[in-house]
Amino acid sequence: MDRIIVRGGNRLEGSVRASGSKNATLALMAAALLTDDEVVLRNVPRVRDVATMRQILAALGVPSDWEPDDEHALRIAGRGDRGRPIHPEAPYDLVRQMRASFLVLGPLLARCGIGRVSEPGGCAIGVRPVDQHLKGLEALGAKIRLDHGYVEATASHLEGARVNFDITTVNGTQNVMMAATLARGRTEIENAAREPEVTELATVLNAMGADVRGAGSDHIEIDGVASLHGTEHDVWADRIEVGTLLAAGMITGGSVSVTGVAPALLDATLEKLRETGAGIDVQADAVTVRAGGRGHGVKAVTAPYPGFPTDMQAQLMAVLALADGSSTITETVFEHRFMHVPELVRLGADITVDGRTAHVRGVGALSGAPVMATDLRASAGLLLAGLAADGETVVNRVYHIDRGYERIEEKLRRLGADIRREG
Repeated sequence: MDRIIVRGGNRLEGSVRASGSKNATLALMAAALLTDDEVVLRNVPRVRDVATMRQILAALGVPSDWEPDDEHALRIAGRGDRGRPIHPEAPYDLVRQMRASFLVLGPLLARCGIGRVSEPGGCAIGVRPVDQHLKGLEALGAKIRLDHGYVEATASHLEGARVNFDITTVNGTQNVMMAATLARGRTEIENAAREPEVTELATVLNAMGADVRGAGSDHIEIDGVASLHGTEHDVWADRIEVGTLLAAGMITGGSVSVTGVAPALLDATLEKLRETGAGIDVQADAVTVRAGGRGHGVKAVTAPYPGFPTDMQAQLMAVLALADGSSTITETVFEHRFMHVPELVRLGADITVDGRTAHVRGVGALSGAPVMATDLRASAGLLLAGLAADGETVVNRVYHIDRGYERIEEKLRRLGADIRREG
């Protein structure tokens, strides 16, 4: 099993280009099920979750291939005149690997009148029920049946309806939005997620011929159409990877620029880094962080977009572990997202957890040690801590980080990190 070994102490400097958004890509791949035509996605990150979604699409009868002249361009085959059938069941062995695989249910229901998807898996960071997905699809006319660990949704046709989510859900919003594009009449989604990944999905659906309005707000309207066609799209930069790389520059006392980004999507992350004392320079398509010494403690509360993202919580905690003074981080999105705390403490951090709030008291130095990654973003936080720790840090179970970061060790090495991967 791979592990990443970091020898801390190097100041990171330089520029690196952001990869495309993993979370956006997964939804866009699911959206390809809505058309008989080819869909070409560019700037696609070569990460484990994308490989898993490719396998799921292939199992459904929709293969995809990387373009030979562009390693980040993915061509998802349409059925066209070949009459390739869609097999409407997503298998357990694949769906259990990541929660976003449940996004194929809405498109399958809209295209085939039936979708059968195993209850999903993914990182063990807390309860992420799919009940809101099912509530929305039922509002559109689907009949839902639970059968031996599978969710089966059927409908002779879908009808537009008002969907009012009880809680904000990104994947739930995306699933219902995709199904509604081919429903009869108008669908209105209330309490919709406002994340950029929802906005990007709406942008691509509209490029495919859908009529989606209001994405980026908490009220989305979709007027159903008879069919969708293919499109090509450049995936937007991964805002969490951007934040992680900027935090790497800060924790090492360095100066790091990340290019190919949309800075407006990073407002909450950039503001929190500024609060700790970092200098932030925003250009049209790049962001630069310049560390202002050790930084100082802050108060952070995770929240749905446009709030501070839960996916940046572990990385910020690593930075604050070496800041002057005390900090608090309150996690409001997932109830089990402090599993990295014991591993940071192994490196010498002074962190205690009280319910959903972590109290971080900055220390003078961290010391390298073997640590275990527990989920995707926790592994990123541990890598950052290792970059600043004295001696050698060994991060085990890095298959977690490979789910969402494309060759992260290579990007960090280009910035000056002493880091290597061992199999």
